[in-house]
Amino acid sequence: MQDALIRKLESFEDLTDGDRAALRALVPRVRQVPARTDLIEEGHVPERIHLILDGYACRYKVLPDGQRQIMAYLVPGDFCDLNVFILDQMDHAIGTISPCQVVEISRNAIEEVTAHYPQVTRALWWCALVDEAILREWLVNIGSRQAHQRIAHLFCELLLRLEAVGRVSDNSYAFPFTQTDIADTMGLSDVHVSRTLRELRRLQFITLKRRVLTILDVEQLKAYCGFNPNYLHLRNTRWSARRQVPWLSSSHGA
Repeated sequence: MQDALIRKLESFEDLTDGDRAALRALVPRVRQVPARTDLIEEGHVPERIHLILDGYACRYKVLPDGQRQIMAYLVPGDFCDLNVFILDQMDHAIGTISPCQVVEISRNAIEEVTAHYPQVTRALWWCALVDEAILREWLVNIGSRQAHQRIAHLFCELLLRLEAVGRVSDNSYAFPFTQTDIADTMGLSDVHVSRTLRELRRLQFITLKRRVLTILDVEQLKAYCGFNPNYLHLRNTRWSARRQVPWLSSSHGA
């Protein structure tokens, strides 16, 4: 399972055998965490770094009126809080969506690895910058795209992120999210999410069965929502930012 982290980092940076061995040593003990469980709550003091090896988690905040806003999805290979131990307390919560395999890593262990393995350090910085890029894209998604495009864009993003860590088969991946989860992510109502999912099925872009999402035509779905993978900064995958996507190529030639 720890190979999810290595696969993710290698989508950004080439690693040596020594780099991989050092990363595997960060995973001494794996903790099984049930679905819908907080890994750390808002206001708590962060002492250890959480790494998701399997399953899905999210960053979220709850407003005084009880409304939840999900600000990020965390997939296998993702650090939940790589740099957050620098802060005095958490300004948001991190909770699991599905059952997860989680590793808690000490600050000293991370500092030891980054002090002796420069390629790993560079890859970890790359991860942090990509996290910021994803947040920027989510702001654009909520602020500027129509509801159907927002959800389609999320599906495309998850496809690429999960494929980078070996969690996609034939354009299908586990999808444990409820309609409420998607609504709280996209700033929509449950009813609007349900209507949008029906439309995406009607257009034969996706199927969603037994908590598995299948994208039937990736290029058509990307064109439908104007998806450009450049913000994911994937280097060593088939979705490298250097690849042009059809909707950009056609508009450029117009």
